[in-house]
Amino acid sequence: MTYETITLDISGHIATITLNRPDAMNSFTRKMMDECAHAWRHIAETDDIHCAVLRAAPGRAFSTGVDVKAAMQPGGSVMHDNIWTAEDPGEKLGPKSNRCWKPVICAVNGMAAGGAFYWINEADIVICSEDATFFDPHVTYGMTAALEPIGATYRMPLGDVLRMALLGNDERISAMTALRLGLVTEITPNEALWDRAQALAEIVAAKPPAATAGTVKAIWESLDMPRSVALRTALKYCQIGNPVGTAQVDRAALMGTKQGYTVR
Repeated sequence: MTYETITLDISGHIATITLNRPDAMNSFTRKMMDECAHAWRHIAETDDIHCAVLRAAPGRAFSTGVDVKAAMQPGGSVMHDNIWTAEDPGEKLGPKSNRCWKPVICAVNGMAAGGAFYWINEADIVICSEDATFFDPHVTYGMTAALEPIGATYRMPLGDVLRMALLGNDERISAMTALRLGLVTEITPNEALWDRAQALAEIVAAKPPAATAGTVKAIWESLDMPRSVALRTALKYCQIGNPVGTAQVDRAALMGTKQGYTVR
């Protein structure tokens, strides 16, 4: 597939998806939805890819959600006109919705509004630049805010999700507040964002891919289970992902090597 709205680069076991519509603030169209779905399936099905980075072309925004102007053109709607056929656009945009269990590091710059949360909500590690802001404008424009905020409840306290959804355009979550809420795990200088995302991806990609993908799948799928069921099921993931008698790493070599680490 030839991509027009995103780029996909693969190097050193890492796939990098870049949202590439900076002139439209990286807003998504039906074409971008289709291209994201194709890219995530390719990443999922390519064993040599161990980890993915999701970022946006430099500009004012990581993404401002759906491209409203394009959606108003004939055939431009991101959802089917038939209410019984219509599906959530996020079903094509996010990695988990596309059954991609490779770890995903999301690097957010500038504005992340509304539909941008389709990507943020389904990432495994989210970092942002100092200029990042987060908000959901739906209610300001008279629309119910439901899909993206519900997804955000996996990352943010309920009260803060409701505050973001109900205040709409009148308040934006700063990078520092996003860090405090747990929406992101790290803030970088603007110019260092991509390098830091790459560094994190290299650390993850160097680990046994069966272990990292299994960890991602186990944790995410547990979110839809009662806690007691999730804990009982967790053992099965370990048994599947760590077959008895099959070495994933050379433990003796690892234990004999003095490794450094960072403190967050």
